[in-house]
Parts: sequence; C-alpha cells; structure tokens
Amino acid sequence: MAKGVRVTIKLQSTESPHMYTSKKNKRNTPDRLEIKKYDPVLKRHVIYKETK
Repeated sequence: MAKGVRVTIKLQSTESPHMYTSKKNKRNTPDRLEIKKYDPVLKRHVIYKETK
C-alpha cells in the first residue's frame, strides 16, 4: 500500500510547551509551517512552528 502525500505534523508554540497536531500536503508545502494560533496556556495568539 502506497503512503499518501498528506502527513501528520506537530505544531509547537514558540512561547510555551503547548502543541497542536495538524495535517499538511508534502507536495504543496515542502518547507516547515509557521502559523499564528491561539495558545490556551498564555491565553493569547502566538506563532506555532512545525517540529519533527
């Protein structure tokens, strides 16, 4: 069975230990993601970066 191009990634907060999980298409976005999302630990929006 072939693996798909869509993979599960972890998004780590730049300011706290909080993490989100998401999926991305490796073909469309080969570089690492940086998304501004809500951090419930800090109770504000911060930048989340993709980790391994």
